[in-house]
Amino acid sequence: MEKTKTAVRIAGHEYTIVSTDAPEHIQRVAAYVDRRMSDLAIASRMAPNVVSVLTAMNLADDLLKAQDENVRLRQQLLMNTQRAG
Repeated sequence: MEKTKTAVRIAGHEYTIVSTDAPEHIQRVAAYVDRRMSDLAIASRMAPNVVSVLTAMNLADDLLKAQDENVRLRQQLLMNTQRAG
């Protein structure tokens, strides 16, 4: 796969992201991170580096909860399939 460069803006700063993902996807990810950082910054008045760390913690928490839910649903699906079979 070919890597492409995509310019994004997060928390008022421009970054160039090099990825094999589509530029539209990179823009979507950047917009999501920017929105989450802005929401936290508005609600808290913390220093930008603290906002960055707390945003990363919140996103990691969301990811881990989603992964746990995925495992739970896969197990439930497997049990339902075994009962039906």
